[in-house]
Amino acid sequence: MSEGKEPIFRYGETEIQYLKQRDPKLGAIIDQIGPIERTVDDDLFSAIVHHIVGQQISTKAQQTIWRRMREDLGEINAETILAAGTERLQGFGMTFKKVEYIEDCARKAASGELDLKQLPQCSDKEIIDQLVSLKGIGVWTAEMILLFCLQRPDVFSYGDLAILRGLRMVYHHRKIERKLFEKYRRRFSPYGSVASLYLWAVAGRAVEGMKDYAPKQLNSQRTKSKTPRAQALK
Repeated sequence: MSEGKEPIFRYGETEIQYLKQRDPKLGAIIDQIGPIERTVDDDLFSAIVHHIVGQQISTKAQQTIWRRMREDLGEINAETILAAGTERLQGFGMTFKKVEYIEDCARKAASGELDLKQLPQCSDKEIIDQLVSLKGIGVWTAEMILLFCLQRPDVFSYGDLAILRGLRMVYHHRKIERKLFEKYRRRFSPYGSVASLYLWAVAGRAVEGMKDYAPKQLNSQRTKSKTPRAQALK
């Protein structure tokens, strides 16, 4: 990696060849799209805060708030967050509730209740369980932190609307029930994270001519769902 260049999610020929062998349809998509580079934030505390900032706002608004925080605070860690105080954090454009979540996370990290050094050594399930115990963190957010911070190789989220849309588009399903989703999870495992990258790309119209086969009512949700904002950790 060049100096100053953002780190990207790591994968290579092993993952690609496995997925192509397991699923020719996905393999064809991989060939059409080519390599996907998605930036990651390898600092766990920063990644948690970034995801809280981005909840229920546009990607552009999240990027604006994040830039203000980085310019004003410098490094985003428990110490700089607690030193800033509630009023200053709200001044970046966040709601009181989000500031409360971020300060709660910072206090737990500073006290050691949230052990950021030990957490990456845990299993995916253990990490999710610990993260969802924090205010403002749900399962989907925890899964995205697994992928876009800890670079876990087998993250495939049923709670992600864009992944469901990508599955419908590639495999021509009208609806993805949990049982069907689990079939794909097993097929793509242990490299579900790379499959996720390509399904997000499909959902974002990276392949010309593909359509969503969902009924109109379900299909209308696509305007409300976005691929993970972790692609823009600036």
